[in-house]
Amino acid sequence: MQEKIFFKDSEGNMLCGILSASSKNRPIIILCHGFTSSKDGNTQLSLGEMLNEKNISTFRIDLFAHGESEGKIEDITVSKAVDDILSAIKLLKDRGYKKIGLFGSSFGGIASIIAASKAELFVLALKCPVSNFEELAVGRINGEMLKEWKNNGVATYEPWEGFKITMKYNFFEDMKNNNGYEAAKRIKIPMLIVHGDRDDVVPIEQSRKTAGIIRNCRLEIIKGAGHGFEKPEQFEKMVELITDFIADNSNL
Repeated sequence: MQEKIFFKDSEGNMLCGILSASSKNRPIIILCHGFTSSKDGNTQLSLGEMLNEKNISTFRIDLFAHGESEGKIEDITVSKAVDDILSAIKLLKDRGYKKIGLFGSSFGGIASIIAASKAELFVLALKCPVSNFEELAVGRINGEMLKEWKNNGVATYEPWEGFKITMKYNFFEDMKNNNGYEAAKRIKIPMLIVHGDRDDVVPIEQSRKTAGIIRNCRLEIIKGAGHGFEKPEQFEKMVELITDFIADNSNL
């Protein structure tokens, strides 16, 4: 059974999610997408379908300013994404779900790491997650660009060719307070990271470092895969690894 649910974050913004559940006694996984994606992205849909086939319920959510959720993309921060996930966890707990897990992709990955360090979950799975935005910024934004961003209050960001969005400087200020490496030290549950060794968006070194911090973390590297797991066999392998990992830790 699928149900579209609208719920609020801690600031009153309306968020949207798709609940696919058969029983509240079953494990349920919150599926959290990446930047500029949504609950209806290929990874979310594929994972949702495969997990449901294994009798694992799912809750695919749209983060703030994505999909059917309220907000402007220029106002997005890691903190807001973390709050979205924690709000989704609260909603599920209020509805009677007790065994809750989490999946996060890319931008949703760092939000999931931080949320997992603050919530009671049974499993965490990540696809090519950002672990530290400040580390990425240092390598890609020079001092002059950063000064201009701060002075103007906004900057234009082009996540891919032909698609430009405006980002507020607050995103940079916020990311300094959201260090995935530090949050990882507080995670004790089973965790899986799947990352391609040809990822030119989020360096695989970040996932290697995160996996080294968490005692119960497994890192699966897909050779030749980029950030989007573009080849069908790479994508299928990624989804299979995550599905099997969650199922193996669900004690069904």
